[in-house]
Amino acid sequence: MITIYKSTAYGLEQLDELENGSWISVIDPTPKEIDQIVDLGIEQDFITYPLDLDERPRTEREEDGSTLIIFRIPYYQGEISDIPFTTIPLGIIITENYIITVCKRENQIIKDFASGKIRGLSTAKKYRFILRLLLNSANLFLYHLREINKKVDQLEDELQLSLRNRELMAILKYQKSLVYFATALKSNELLMVRLQRSQIFTRYAEDEDLLEDVITENQQAIEMTNISNNILSSMMDAFASIISNNLNVVMKFLTSVTIVLSIPTVISSFFGMNVDLPFQTLDYAYLVILLICFVLAGIVIYTFMKRDWF
Repeated sequence: MITIYKSTAYGLEQLDELENGSWISVIDPTPKEIDQIVDLGIEQDFITYPLDLDERPRTEREEDGSTLIIFRIPYYQGEISDIPFTTIPLGIIITENYIITVCKRENQIIKDFASGKIRGLSTAKKYRFILRLLLNSANLFLYHLREINKKVDQLEDELQLSLRNRELMAILKYQKSLVYFATALKSNELLMVRLQRSQIFTRYAEDEDLLEDVITENQQAIEMTNISNNILSSMMDAFASIISNNLNVVMKFLTSVTIVLSIPTVISSFFGMNVDLPFQTLDYAYLVILLICFVLAGIVIYTFMKRDWF
């Protein structure tokens, strides 16, 4: 899908025809749509590289002056997925007249930009547009990290009384997400360092300050990811032991109940034998037998409770 946007006095507007200073958003393009972008003088590799979900963050420049920047952005796949939060590549192609973003999947960052939620956005200021994309990506990483921490806190409360591995496997899913986040953020950091060294954002002081903000937010996301990952790793080991301990407590209780219930069975078995036994001539012998059962069961229960076995 190809959509054309341009900043005007009335905000961001969607266009039917391409104009100078426009932003072209390309989402999961068909071969025909790729050919349309190539007809604009764009290298086909610049379009296909970001469509590879395993593509790493990097920059590439052609002799005609067009530049490709690829970085990874967070992507929410849903709770039913094996990895709820992952990352996907987003490509930015900079030409003399317009800017093109290419992504395999529709994502939150492009939605926010296309909806006009980003204040002060100008498609004509190409490099500042790139910095806003990078900053929005870093902020989205932080937002998803906070969501992961909330989910883990809920699972932590459930795990304290759990005897199953379902909650533990749910935590494992979020740990996988953190691994993807950590890898993507470190790669993005290297990309930002290269962009800073290239000095393409030094023309305006606002761009330099914005780049510093992007690097700071990205570093904060890296630190937050590392902390969350370390906590989850320790939590996985701790709660694996808790689940095992909870199961042992239940087994101990069931064993104690079995022992207590076996006492009346054993005594009744003795008095049920076809031989001479005490109290067999008494009319109230069954009451005596019941009393003996209750007394012995009470002694066992008291002993177990005193030793915290019950």
